[in-house]
Amino acid sequence: MDKIIKLNKGIPTLYERGLEGLLKECLQSGNIVFTDDIKMAVEKSDVIFITVGTPTLGNWEVDLSQFSEVINEICKYIESYKVIVNKSTVPVGTQKCVKQLLLDRGVKKENFDVISNPEFLREGKAIYDFLNADRIVIGFDSERARKIMEKLYKPFNTEIVFTTPETAELIKYASNAFLATKISFINEMANLCSKVGADIETISYAMGLDKRISPKFLKAGIGFGGSCFPKDTKALVKMAEKYGCDFRVVKSAIEVNDNQRILPVNILLNYYKELAGKVITILGLTFKPNTDDIREAPSLYIIRRLLDMKAVVKCYDPKVSDKMKKIFPNIRCYTNLYDSLQDSYCAIICTEWEEISSIDLDKVKLKMKKPVIIDGRNILDLNKVKDSGIVYFSIGRERQNL
Repeated sequence: MDKIIKLNKGIPTLYERGLEGLLKECLQSGNIVFTDDIKMAVEKSDVIFITVGTPTLGNWEVDLSQFSEVINEICKYIESYKVIVNKSTVPVGTQKCVKQLLLDRGVKKENFDVISNPEFLREGKAIYDFLNADRIVIGFDSERARKIMEKLYKPFNTEIVFTTPETAELIKYASNAFLATKISFINEMANLCSKVGADIETISYAMGLDKRISPKFLKAGIGFGGSCFPKDTKALVKMAEKYGCDFRVVKSAIEVNDNQRILPVNILLNYYKELAGKVITILGLTFKPNTDDIREAPSLYIIRRLLDMKAVVKCYDPKVSDKMKKIFPNIRCYTNLYDSLQDSYCAIICTEWEEISSIDLDKVKLKMKKPVIIDGRNILDLNKVKDSGIVYFSIGRERQNL
């Protein structure tokens, strides 16, 4: 209820650039209203979008409990025709299951259709992506529902892919798994570059000039995190197993990412040998900049490993330091970037926040006990770092400044 109150006052409950202004504009125009009265919401709607979370279970299967709960609630109040649109990422075959569930709950067949309409929004750029979509995918088995969805999305003036529900459900998984694999591939190349003295940024640039490849998702670093890539790759592997398919490429992408996100700890151990009692600073905690999401962020795994090795961990992030403190009560969180570096033996950059990429290296040297930086996102200027005399490790760029 607290979220509903905040949203109706124009106060966003998550961080997204431009969201607050857009939210207030829509509230003032009467184009949006927030409620916890599901009966009213269903009765007054022609189209019902389901956008609940579908997290990963321990065995990599998809947890559909939130999704099922929504269906069980809305079916109580469907008395006239509704198009039920699933935006959540769900296993193939879910659309059919939803239709059967509604029928089993007593909803008349003529009172609903179910559409698969996966979303492709990037956190931090969700508003832009929604208004400037590359494509819109509609999985349908009813011409009536297809026409309604076509009319709904017509103002967006982008290509609409009409297909079967099963195909639509798999498109989201295929897209995310392919992008995750692309990231893991470039990270493996970066690790080789570190060994042989090659430059991953030049390699990525040259690869990206090939129109068959494109430059997107060729940025080397400490791997992917967030709410989509980790869970969707695992779900796809598990889904494939159910149908007798072994997704070895996607499995490898997951394994590479698991190793990549703790690479800074391995670099640190190679440099110091022993971390007990040493102060280590983590710069950036979210899985990407311009969001407050720490789900599956590399920083979580790095902090956990450092604490296991008895290091003293300090953290700075412009958005989520308090959230991380609740997970790791023994870490020290700071509201000032430079204060977090006081007496530190190493700073590990985990998120490419603009404030971190433009850090004053002279101040860094003065604050730190040992000026060592592990740049997990390759955001610092190599020439500036060399001139500063700071011991610097990056991911696959020129030989390290030892």
